[in-house]
Amino acid sequence: MSLARRRRGGPTGLALYDETARDAAATVIARYSTSFSLACRLLGPRPRPHVRSVYALVRIADEIVDGPARTAGLDDDVIRAVLDDLEHETLAAIGRGYSANLVVHAFAATARECGIDERLVGPFFTSMRTDLSTSRHDRASHDAYVYGSAEVVGLMCLRVFVNAGAPRPLEPSATLTEGARRLGAAFQEVNFLRDLDHDATALGRDYLGLDPRRSRTAVLDRIDADLAAAAATIPFLPPDCRRAVTAAHDLFAELSTRLRADDGDLRRVRVPDSVKARLAARAWLGFAPRAARA
Repeated sequence: MSLARRRRGGPTGLALYDETARDAAATVIARYSTSFSLACRLLGPRPRPHVRSVYALVRIADEIVDGPARTAGLDDDVIRAVLDDLEHETLAAIGRGYSANLVVHAFAATARECGIDERLVGPFFTSMRTDLSTSRHDRASHDAYVYGSAEVVGLMCLRVFVNAGAPRPLEPSATLTEGARRLGAAFQEVNFLRDLDHDATALGRDYLGLDPRRSRTAVLDRIDADLAAAAATIPFLPPDCRRAVTAAHDLFAELSTRLRADDGDLRRVRVPDSVKARLAARAWLGFAPRAARA
């Protein structure tokens, strides 16, 4: 007896599997990131499921390195093997158009449609593996880590923004590419500062290597410069992406402002839900991205 049952009026076969995979990716994001889920709802229906699929794979990889895999008792060697398996399955699924892993299947469908390939997937997994071997970063290793863990994710999303629904994927412009990289870098640097104490005490990692010559203020200045550069490119994005990117930009600009005002309290700096809602409403109404220090 065939297990592929027809739902009344719904898809069957591969179309049903594709839909289920997209739903699985959406569930991952909804459970792990309320802020990202909010920004995603501001995307148009064309890019929205693809961006969710990108971030779901990213989230799963991060959880392998720092989440339930370690809690389940896996040591670094086993975690590295699981991460390698996920990378191999991701690249194979992009090539063949199918995976038994629903999140990987959703990502692979997005990658095939939007032109995401090993040039972006490889650096991402390289940075994830770095967390298993490097506890303190210098400037060179920091920059390489930020590129692989954050900038390439911005570039994946940019390919979705430009190519979702297109007959064939095209290379994004140099202007948009620079904006995506700098926005991704700003997001990651903000998270480094927010998680400074947790990374040091719980994970034994130092991503920033702060010292008197490389102060916290200098990192915030770099974040604000990246946010400003990224903001200037948002008007060049497709219209159905601008509101969501503006909302995400403004959330991290708000975090940067709050980090500057932080009195050294070790509690993680956060943005209240009421402020998040106000920033989302502002973006929905079409306001330009705000400045980090406003």
